[in-house]
Amino acid sequence: MIGSGAELVRQYLVECIAVERANYSRLHEFALSAIDDEEVQGLLSGYEDQTARQLELLAARLGALGGGEISHGEGILEATVHLGPNLAESDHIPEERILHSLIATYTAASGDFAAYEALATMAVAAGDPETEVLARQIQAEHKVVAENLWHLLPSRSKIAFNMLTVSEVDPAVETKMADDRLES
Repeated sequence: MIGSGAELVRQYLVECIAVERANYSRLHEFALSAIDDEEVQGLLSGYEDQTARQLELLAARLGALGGGEISHGEGILEATVHLGPNLAESDHIPEERILHSLIATYTAASGDFAAYEALATMAVAAGDPETEVLARQIQAEHKVVAENLWHLLPSRSKIAFNMLTVSEVDPAVETKMADDRLES
C-alpha cells in the first residue's frame, strides 16, 4: 500500500518508465516495418529517439526522488494505455502494416498523454513541482507526436485502400498529396 504522496509519485514514475520502455520496443519494430515509406519511418524513428530521451529523464527524476524498483512486467498504466493488440502483424501487405503501425502508435501516444496528466496532477498534489514540469514536458511531446501521426492517417489509409483493392483502384484517388504531408 502507498503510504505517502511522494511514494505515489515514485510509483507513477516507475509506471511511466515501463510505458516508455514498451513504446520504445514497439517503435523500433514499427520503424523497421515502414521501410517503404521514408516519411513514416522518419517520424517513427524520431519518436523512438524522443522516447529514449524521455526514459533517461524519467529515470533521472526517479533517482532524484530516491529511486524505486522498475518493473519489467506490465504495470497498470502500461496495461491501460496500451489496450489494443499489436496491429502491425506480418500477414498484412506493407502498406497496411504501415497504416496499422500509425494507428497503434497514435493510440499509444494519446494514452501516454493521459498518463502524464495523471502523473502531473499527482505531482502537484504531492508538492513536487519538478516532477510536474517533467510530466508536462513529456505530455506536450506526446501531443505533438499524436498530431503528426494523425496528419498521416488519411494519406496512408488511401494508400492501403488502393493497394488492397487493386482491381477497383480509381486513379482519381490521389495519395501523398501536398496537403497530406507533414509540414517541416
